[in-house]
Amino acid sequence: MGKTMAVRRLDLGYFIRPAPETGGAQPRVEPVLAYLVRHDNGLVLFDTGIGEADPETEAHYRPRRRALQDALSASGVALDDISMVVNCHLHFDHCGGNPLLGGRPIVVQDVELATARRGDHTFDELIDFPGATYEEVAGESEVWPGIWVIPTPGHTQGHQSLVLRQSDGTVVLAGQAHDFASHFASEQLARHATLHGVEQPLPPYPDWLDRLADFDPRRVLFAHDCSVWEPARTEGR
Repeated sequence: MGKTMAVRRLDLGYFIRPAPETGGAQPRVEPVLAYLVRHDNGLVLFDTGIGEADPETEAHYRPRRRALQDALSASGVALDDISMVVNCHLHFDHCGGNPLLGGRPIVVQDVELATARRGDHTFDELIDFPGATYEEVAGESEVWPGIWVIPTPGHTQGHQSLVLRQSDGTVVLAGQAHDFASHFASEQLARHATLHGVEQPLPPYPDWLDRLADFDPRRVLFAHDCSVWEPARTEGR
């Protein structure tokens, strides 16, 4: 188990998800959150905010951006201080600040990068920009001591989450593996019910929840939800 790593949430703005995408009758305002991780090896930035999009996308989502430089500065950090970037996936609202970090390694699943380069996934200028330096991984990998990327496909085939194995408990930066902490909680309960042998039918859950459970997470944080998932307290904890 590694030392405690400080994790700080960065507010990088918000966008308006139209009603047809919310499953309800009203649009929904969703935050865009990134995370700054202080590790003995340096600073890791998990996601980088909302990139510039075409007029159609701008009108569709009506994003309001907070500059990455401003969000970092509020944490006493400059762009040049970042050692490594990890993107949960390469949609424009998660990798928008990547071009500001040319020369820094960007850790991404190989299938995600290949999908982005085929088109109709994101915006080309956010992927292949001057100084773009990718560290492609195929599956899970311990990128620094105590920092793991774990594939969590669903939102995109190449979506990944960041697992921070700390001395005081594991933190998972789940990106958009789930839109809300409540969705994550529901699938956790479905998994528990299945493992407890509850009679079907039960809701399905993604297989990768089993792998995340191996890390015994104490907190799970998300890209579009300010809420934090924590396990229910049981006797002895």
